[in-house]
Amino acid sequence: WISLIMEEVEQDAPGSKMAALGPDRDQGGMEEGAGLTVSSMIKEIQGLKDKFKDEDVEVPSPFQDLEKATVLQECRCFHEPNIEPRKCATLITKMLHIVTQGEALTSTEVTDVFFGVTKLFQSQDPYLRRMMYLFIKEVAETCNPDDVIIVTSSLTKDMNSNDDLYRANAIRVLARIIDTQMLGAIERYIKQAIVDKNTLVASSALVSGIRLHGANPESAKVVCRWVNEVQEAVSSPNDMVQFHALSLLYEIKKNDRLAISKMVTQLTKSNMGSPLGVCLLIRYISKILNDDASAAVARMAQTFLESSLRHRSEIVIYEAAKAICTLDNLDQRDLNPAITVLQLFLSSPKPTLRYAAMRCLSEVSMRHPMAIVKCNDDMEALISDPNRSIATLAITTLLKTGSESSVDRLMKQINSFMNEIADEFKVVVVTAIRQLCLKYPQKHRVLVGFLAATLREEGGFEFKKAITDSIVELMHAIPETKESSLLHLCEFIEDCEFTALSTQILHLIGSLGPTTQAPARYIRFIYNRVILENAQVRAASISALSRFASQVPGIRRSVCVLLSRSLLDEDDEVRDRATVALAALDGLDLSAMKEDEPMEPPLP
Repeated sequence: WISLIMEEVEQDAPGSKMAALGPDRDQGGMEEGAGLTVSSMIKEIQGLKDKFKDEDVEVPSPFQDLEKATVLQECRCFHEPNIEPRKCATLITKMLHIVTQGEALTSTEVTDVFFGVTKLFQSQDPYLRRMMYLFIKEVAETCNPDDVIIVTSSLTKDMNSNDDLYRANAIRVLARIIDTQMLGAIERYIKQAIVDKNTLVASSALVSGIRLHGANPESAKVVCRWVNEVQEAVSSPNDMVQFHALSLLYEIKKNDRLAISKMVTQLTKSNMGSPLGVCLLIRYISKILNDDASAAVARMAQTFLESSLRHRSEIVIYEAAKAICTLDNLDQRDLNPAITVLQLFLSSPKPTLRYAAMRCLSEVSMRHPMAIVKCNDDMEALISDPNRSIATLAITTLLKTGSESSVDRLMKQINSFMNEIADEFKVVVVTAIRQLCLKYPQKHRVLVGFLAATLREEGGFEFKKAITDSIVELMHAIPETKESSLLHLCEFIEDCEFTALSTQILHLIGSLGPTTQAPARYIRFIYNRVILENAQVRAASISALSRFASQVPGIRRSVCVLLSRSLLDEDDEVRDRATVALAALDGLDLSAMKEDEPMEPPLP
């Protein structure tokens, strides 16, 4: 649009250089109005054009044309006596990019680069040191274990340094590369780090403990000896340290149900300051209640969940509401506090809260549909939500909780909604409509009609297959829909681009069509496929026609004429099926003629 404006201005420019000033204006007037000339306007517009042009230019990635051999050759600078920290950090970044892109390094290449990186410990540049930590963690599993041990002394030295950044990262790297025997040597340092005043060091030690606990049984036994330090870290004033400490404490005690119950009881009575820690505690409580609802801490746990619904943090409120909604053996009235909180989230300006609440309510609707009926008005407002995931969940949940009288109104809203969502969301809506039709069979005309209309619209294979499967299931569950559904499917295969669906529908028509009141009406649809479709569909059509001819004697002769036209088909499968079908039908005609002949009287 800037170019168009410039073209129009330049066309008018020759005779318009401030003609409005007039000959009677003095020189000062000319100078005062000089800022409004056409040339100055063109300059400003050209500047805007250049600005937008620069914004549209794509900056190429500095790593898009990397060659492994070239980078490995450049990495030899790691062995030079005078190290350039920025150059070495850039080379390590390139190596990490090559490795993460899936390009494999041979054992020799990994060993050479690894030894080169270990020589960089002589540099005290913090940026280079962090890149070294990342590289060692990335290649530790592919490198020779005997080679990895060489770097342990340098990492242990960093773990005992005065720089908290070095200490934290060194602990994380050591947790990736050490074995059980070496863990005993550095155990004292990790225990000290767990209760360190620096939150980065404490969190790094706790996360390393979680990793070591899951590495192997021998390491897990060593980590279990840190329980006193971990319990002390649970009472840390820092939110993240508290969260990591609780996670590790649960891993240590998870096989002891009595210890877990005792831990949960103590923590529910304390005032945890970390919202993430409270969420973790809620999940542990939910697991205890689902495993054993008659546990001694059950009543106390349920009280804690209800009190968490009034927490100051939204993530804690949602986690508590979700935990209550997923508990087994709860009455509908026990769900009301959680449903009320989720209903408030539906009108939140934050899309994440609306989506989380809508997803939770959708799961509740499967078990207690009447419990969330009071949220229907709020969910209907979300049908027009700009986030299509939220809108899809709102529609499907309304279809589960709506009454029979609201079906027509919901289908009108869905009509405009279906054109705005992707196929993956449409499949979810189709599944919900199928369940609604099974719930209210009297509404089958409206619902099957909607599915049939949607089947004729644009969409991918999975979407069309979901609709087809839904219609077929409804035909078997609700016999009244059989004939109308067959006609809908016949119209669909007239313009179906998916061979698998066409053959499936033709097989269905061949199975159910002969038993309908007017089987002859389906012959036209089937024979059109013989004329217009590919070999697979033609072969399925021949089989369907043969079924009609064998089961409906009144149209047998006409169908045989149609089958005989396929005896010269270019495809072997189609010709063979037509030949076998005609031979079988001739045998049926002979048997019928013999049955009609009068029996001769026996000889005297």
